[in-house]
Amino acid sequence: MDKKKKVLRRKKSIRKKVSGTSDRPRMAISKSNRNIYVQVIDDVVGKTVCGASTRIAGEKSDTVTRKNIECAGGLGVKIAKEAMGKGIKKVVFDRAGYKYHGTVKALAEGARKEGLEF
Repeated sequence: MDKKKKVLRRKKSIRKKVSGTSDRPRMAISKSNRNIYVQVIDDVVGKTVCGASTRIAGEKSDTVTRKNIECAGGLGVKIAKEAMGKGIKKVVFDRAGYKYHGTVKALAEGARKEGLEF
């Protein structure tokens, strides 16, 4: 079984159990080859409450990757501040099938450090 299939299998297993409500929305992670994206989603209404990514609007360089642990930690802080600004203090963490280490762990710790509970 290759890596992509394992991630998809874990993702399906997690999404069976994890769902966001208006009191406790789901914080979902998505990763590409170069960037990390995070959204806080209310699954009852089907709306994204807030989102953040490591993608920089003005940056055009193709050689720069923003998918490292330092960037993930900063992204966790950024999404926590944005969610706290919208009145969200507790979330359900959806790691989307990714193992809880490296960038996913750094993002979660950054959000927790800023005061977001999950």
